This record gives sequence, structure tokens and C-alpha cells, in this order.
Amino acid sequence: MLMVCKLVEQGFEPGSCLTFYNGKRDLACKVTLKWKDGIPYRLINSYAHKAPECYLSIYQSGCNWSCLKCHSWRFTQYAKGEWMSPRDIAKIALNYAEVNKENMYKEPREHVTSWHATNLCYTCGLCILTGKRSKYCPNKLKLEQITLLDDGTWGPARNIISFTGGDLACQPEWYVKATQEIKSLNKDLWVLFETNGYGLTPKNLDLFKEARIDSFWLDIKAYDENIHKRLTGASNKWILKLPEEILNRGFVLEVSSLYIPNWVETDQIKKIAELLSQVDSTIPFTILAFFPEYKLTHIPSPNFQQMIEAYYSAKDAGLKNVKLGNAGIFVKTQNEYETLKALGCI
Repeated sequence: MLMVCKLVEQGFEPGSCLTFYNGKRDLACKVTLKWKDGIPYRLINSYAHKAPECYLSIYQSGCNWSCLKCHSWRFTQYAKGEWMSPRDIAKIALNYAEVNKENMYKEPREHVTSWHATNLCYTCGLCILTGKRSKYCPNKLKLEQITLLDDGTWGPARNIISFTGGDLACQPEWYVKATQEIKSLNKDLWVLFETNGYGLTPKNLDLFKEARIDSFWLDIKAYDENIHKRLTGASNKWILKLPEEILNRGFVLEVSSLYIPNWVETDQIKKIAELLSQVDSTIPFTILAFFPEYKLTHIPSPNFQQMIEAYYSAKDAGLKNVKLGNAGIFVKTQNEYETLKALGCI
């Protein structure tokens, strides 16, 4: 089936979606998405139940952006993986549900986020390994609800299936059919889409609502459009309108932004927070610490003071639910960690 840019069809600009395949670059929707006998197949790099999200993540190859700081570039910017149909994804979801049926933690729909995971568990494993809980433990889970995760840490199995890694929401059919297959299992599984938002056009959002996708984790890369284009290869004009569009359709929404020194700092974090606060001050917002990767290996990570200032700017903007992520990158002392615990931002 010939791939047509559905963004252009709907009056949007195409993304920055060239992906390396067989030594040359081609459109991501041509090399990581295909149709066979009327069934869409997506190139999937892997799937795993890992910390800190503590849900099952489906890592997709190929993306409609070419982010300079992509942390998954090895399979998003380079086509890599196994072809999977929506039914294949449902089989993976069913196995996850069956393996964890005795200890599955059932989240309410409003908690179908990454943000709420650390409210349950810090995945330190002390309760299992030593028989004593950490003094920082949220004390929300029973011991039998803690399981060994695929990355070797310990935590809950939350009843959430997430699409993550590369993003081709601009070609919605595979996601629609995969979600429908997951829901048809009747295993009380929620579906979360981790997305850059570029493919979440009004038409596609309506399709996703009909398919019963539950939640979006929207990664707003930058507020300044010029910086956004330099970072991702695409404009953010529509992205900044998405929080309202998503919530108006009844989806659960969380938002994250990456603090990148010299690129996306407190001034932009504050503007993003102000935008979110005007839509709904309770939107969960995570400020993630950048670590050098892909084409930004020369950029340093933010320090503790920078992250704290960004946190206060988001709170001052009116947001009620703000956390700092990737704490291991910027927290260097016990006192710094205790400060974050006292603030309730990790």
C-alpha cells in the first residue's frame, strides 16, 4: 500500500521523518510501517516491563521527528526490529496480564501516567532484598505486589500498556487496531501513548478516542519555535495547542519537558507550565534532566540548582503536580536528595 502523508492531507506540514534504512534515509512511514493483506505492521524494537514507569512499554522503531537529543536514536533514527501486527501486540499484552495476574496493580484511569508510578514505589527493592522498607518508601504496596522487572529492579506491574520509542501517530491505523485488540482481551488494561504530539491532529485524536486509547504522555520539547525546530526538525505551533485538545476529548494527560542547558532552560519551562496551568492546573508535569546523547553529546546535564529553579518556576506558574525526573543525573549528595524529598518533587 502506498504511504500518503496524512498530515499533509489534513492541512499540516510533514514532520522531520527521514529514517536510516539499508544505508540511506527514507520516510519513517515507508520503512517502519507496512501493510499486508489489509493489516498494518509496525517495526518494533523491543518490549519491556521496566522502572520507573512500572508498566509494559512497546518500543517502536522509526519516528516522524529527528530530535538532536533523542535517547532512543539507535532504533528510532535507524530502522531496527521485528514486524508486529496489532494482534501480535495484543498477544504480548495478554502475556503481561497473565504473568502478573496474581499481583497486578490496578490503577484507576486517572492515574494512567508515568507520573503516578513513583507515588507507588521507588523500585529500590529493599523490601524484597532485605525485608525492610526504605525510609522513603511510599508504603502503598503490599509485598506480594512487588515483582522483578525486566531491567533487574523491583516494582509493581501496573495494568498499563504503553506505546513508546518512535512516534508515527501521523499514521494512526496501527495504533487504532492495536488498541482495539488490547481492549478486546477484557483484561482491564489501560492504553497509554507516549508521544511528541505531532501526529495528534483533530481527526487522529477522534480516531484514537473511538479506539479507546486512554492516556497521552505528551513530551513538549521546547516553547520557543525556533529552538524547537532546531531540536526536532519541526514546528511546535500545534503541539502547544494540544493540551486543551486532548483534555477536551476526555483523555488522561501528563506532560514532560527536558531541561537542556543552553537550549531549554527555566524561561521556557516556565512558559510551558503557564500554558498548561491555563488549561488545567492539575495536569501532571515532569521536568526531566537531560543527559548527553546522540547529536548533543557536547551539551552538559543540568545541575541541582538549575533543576530546582525550573521546579519553582513551574509551581509559580500555577501547576499543582510537578516532579523532577532523572534525579540520578543532577543529585550528587544526600542533602540534595533530602531537599527534593522535602519538596515532594520526586
